[in-house]
Amino acid sequence: MVCSRGIITAAALWLLLVLVPVYAGAEAADPPVESDGVTDRPGEQLSDGERQSGSARAGEEGSSTAGTPSEGIAAAAYRPPPVWFAADRTGVLVGCLLCGFAIFLGIGLARHRKEITLRRIAGLAAIDEAVGRATEMGRPVLYSPGISPMSRVSTMASMNILGTVAERVAAHGTRLLVPCADAVVMTVAQEVVREGCLRVGHPDAYEERDVFFLTESQFGYAAAVDGLMLRERPATNLYMGSFAAESLILAETGHVTGAIQVAGTDSTIQLAFFLVTCDYTLIGEELYAASAYLSREPSLLGCLVGQDWLKIAAILLAVLGALLSTFGIDMVARALVR
Repeated sequence: MVCSRGIITAAALWLLLVLVPVYAGAEAADPPVESDGVTDRPGEQLSDGERQSGSARAGEEGSSTAGTPSEGIAAAAYRPPPVWFAADRTGVLVGCLLCGFAIFLGIGLARHRKEITLRRIAGLAAIDEAVGRATEMGRPVLYSPGISPMSRVSTMASMNILGTVAERVAAHGTRLLVPCADAVVMTVAQEVVREGCLRVGHPDAYEERDVFFLTESQFGYAAAVDGLMLRERPATNLYMGSFAAESLILAETGHVTGAIQVAGTDSTIQLAFFLVTCDYTLIGEELYAASAYLSREPSLLGCLVGQDWLKIAAILLAVLGALLSTFGIDMVARALVR
């Protein structure tokens, strides 16, 4: 059913792509109107002689209509032709349609299949163990969403992970500390933690004072979180989001306190510091796949599957283009440029 709907939608959109350029070409086929050496057809330029004669005619018309400024302005006005479709951007549109079709197909597959196997991610698999260790030791779990605002994609992914962590923590009856460096992130984090506690049937496990705002200063935030680690002695530290120079400061302090540390960021510069100071590290896109990995929600799993299909297709297309270019065939390259 999903395949049939996708094929019908693709056929309808392709028919639209064929008809609209024809209509736009018919509209643009009107005779060109000259105005100071410029025609109303896109991309058409007049010769030097025609431009000079056009300028002479414009000067004569301007002198004859000197008493009527509105008529002179109307005569010199430029009216562009109606262009309903940019033919040179057809490749971009087709690519967007293919991406959307692959993702919708993946979502449909995830909803109709009982289980989709995902590659094991050690850092995410260790979250349950880390929360259980904190419960046994009677210490809290510290979750840092980074220092970036809510508009960053990595912060959005961090909020998705926080919801699953809140469920695990509430089910074990463990305290969860979420220090934030942005007021909007704090508000979102409070709602996420509250909903996570409600989903597992422990609304009383939510403590609003444990999800709090510290400061927007980068190193002020790092100093405040370090002090929180030394006072509360959390057994598990989770760093998920966008980090900068404060990453090593936070991770070193957490290592000194003896906590299990799991980090994840899309910053390639900070990954090196997390790799040497944390027990587990999510690298690159593993941070974005974490929400689907932990929640197993069909829509998230379907998006993940669709994106993997697109990556495989892009790799195969690049290999095919390289092989054809080796033998002097630039068909794939010209198709991508269009």
